[in-house]
Amino acid sequence: MKKTLITAVLVFVFGSLAFAQDEPQVPEEKKGFDKEKMFFGGNFGANFGDYTLVNLSPQLGYRFNRYIAAGVGINGIYSSFKYRDFNNVTYARSNYSVIGLNVFGRVYPIEQILIQAQPELNYVTEKLKEYYPGGDRISKRNGLVPSLLVGAGGAIPTGRNGAVIVMAQYDVLNSDRTPYGSRIFYSFGFNAGF
Repeated sequence: MKKTLITAVLVFVFGSLAFAQDEPQVPEEKKGFDKEKMFFGGNFGANFGDYTLVNLSPQLGYRFNRYIAAGVGINGIYSSFKYRDFNNVTYARSNYSVIGLNVFGRVYPIEQILIQAQPELNYVTEKLKEYYPGGDRISKRNGLVPSLLVGAGGAIPTGRNGAVIVMAQYDVLNSDRTPYGSRIFYSFGFNAGF
């Protein structure tokens, strides 16, 4: 009887240990500023020819937690377009440039999906030069143009702290001089951690 009792106790103890599971260790989140939560990114692009576009719009952000990120950025866009007639003769050329600042806030409902709001203030310069036999005519317009971009998109991971960002956005203020037009537009960019 004594052997049976000892055997039963040993089976119970070792059986319990066999089915025991370790609780996963959740790393303790650092308090305060964490350099590893910073990211750099933005939109960059270029096109040359009758339609020329150069876009340098870097952003610097901070990922507060899995769900929220925010940051600041600089907008720099230059574009020009040559207007040609049926004989391929240039009859006008337009130049358009944007320099501005933005702040953005992102919510990630799940890791690969983001919703973003981005208020901006841009200084926009427009110049149209029309070529006439009697002399050229130049018209210019410039000034501050506010924008409020809202949109959603995907963050495709590219490593530990990196992602390619694909978004559909819309300028809800829809000024007649907005650099984004009056329709939904698509943007492609990236984020890279420090």
